[in-house]
Amino acid sequence: MGFFDSHGLNYKSNTGEPSFDKEDLLGVKAAHMEATLPSIRGEEEIARGLKNGLEAAESIGDRTISCFSRGELPHYAGINTFLKMPFLEDVNKVDEYDVAVMGVPFDIGTTYRSGTRFGPQAMRRISALYQTYNYELGVDLREQLKICDIGDVFTIGNIEKSFDQITKAVSHVMGKGVMPIILGGDHSIGFPCVRGVAENVEGNIGIIHLDRHADIQEKDMDERMHTTPWFHATNIPNAPAVNLVQIGIGGWQVPRPGVKVARERGTTIMTIGDVEELGIAKVAEMALEIAWKGAKAVYLSFDIDSIDCGFVPGTGWPEPGGFLPREALKLMHLIAKEGICAMEVVEVAPAYDISDTTALLATRSVLDVLATMVSHGKIGSPST
Repeated sequence: MGFFDSHGLNYKSNTGEPSFDKEDLLGVKAAHMEATLPSIRGEEEIARGLKNGLEAAESIGDRTISCFSRGELPHYAGINTFLKMPFLEDVNKVDEYDVAVMGVPFDIGTTYRSGTRFGPQAMRRISALYQTYNYELGVDLREQLKICDIGDVFTIGNIEKSFDQITKAVSHVMGKGVMPIILGGDHSIGFPCVRGVAENVEGNIGIIHLDRHADIQEKDMDERMHTTPWFHATNIPNAPAVNLVQIGIGGWQVPRPGVKVARERGTTIMTIGDVEELGIAKVAEMALEIAWKGAKAVYLSFDIDSIDCGFVPGTGWPEPGGFLPREALKLMHLIAKEGICAMEVVEVAPAYDISDTTALLATRSVLDVLATMVSHGKIGSPST
C-alpha cells in the first residue's frame, strides 16, 4: 500500500509502537544536557547591564533589558570583542582567565592578495552573531570558561620586528598558564606563535596544520613569508618536524621547494585524497598519534584556505577542492578532544569575503574547539 501498511504508517512495529527510542537521538540527549548547565554568569551579565547601562524605559516589559547595550544582546549592537567577552586592558591580569583571545593584524608576509591584517576585526565583528551556548555539545562558554579578549598585538611594517612582538605576546599569555587563541593575520605568524608557545613548554610540541599549502620552504622572495612558517618553527629545538602533521595539502599552489623540505625533514602530509579515502575519524587518529608522539603539547593551526574556496572566498590564496566546512569542523573536534595548548586561525581577508561567510567559519572553528575541550574536561569546568 505504498508508504502505508494495514496498521498505519510503516515506521511502526507490529505492536503499533514506534520502532525506535527517541531518547537515543543526539538531539534529545542534547536537550537534556542543557538542563544541567549553570546560568550564574548570564544572570551576572544582566545585572551588570542594568547597573552600568541604566534600566530600560518604562514601556519595556522585559526588565532584564537595559537602556544601553552592555551584554550579548542585541547581537547587532555593542562594541565587538570576540564573542562579546570582557576586554582586558591590563594584560598583566590575564592569569585571571582560562583563555585569552588576541588579534595579530599582520599581512606583511603575504605573497599575493593582502588584507588579512583586517582578519581579527572581521572575526570579532561576526562573532557577535553567536551566543555562548552550543546545543549539540551541551556547553555554555560563558558559564564554563573564563575568556577574555586582550586586543591586538602591535605589529609594524617589518617582518622580523613584528615576529618578535608576536612571540612576546604569545609567550606572555602562555607563561601565565592561559591558553592563547590567535586571530590572524597571514600564515607567516605561525612561526613566531609557535616560538612563543615553545618557550613555555617543557618538552616537545606537536603541530597539526590544516591547509591547502605546505608552507614549509625556507624563504619566499628572500623573506620569511606566509609560505615559510613551518620551516622555521620546526627549527625550534622542542618543535621537531617529525611531530608536524599537515592535512588537506594539494592542488596547484604547493611550491616544490616546500615539498623538498617536507621530504627531507620527515614531516607528515595528508592530502584531501587521503581524507576522502581514509575518512575524517582515521585521519584524526593518525594525526594525533604523530603529533603527540613524545610531545607534551599540541598546537593547532587552521588556515581558512584549507576549506574549498566556494565556501570561503575571503582569503588571500583561494583554492578549489579543499575541505567541506563540516569536514574541517569534525576534524578539529576530534583533535580538540585530546586537548591543545594553543590555536591560531589565519588567512581571513574580509575585503574578498561575501556576507562574512569566511570570517563566520573561522570564528565557528574557535568556538567549536573551545567547547569540545570543555566538554571533554581539557579546560574550564562545568561549575566555574
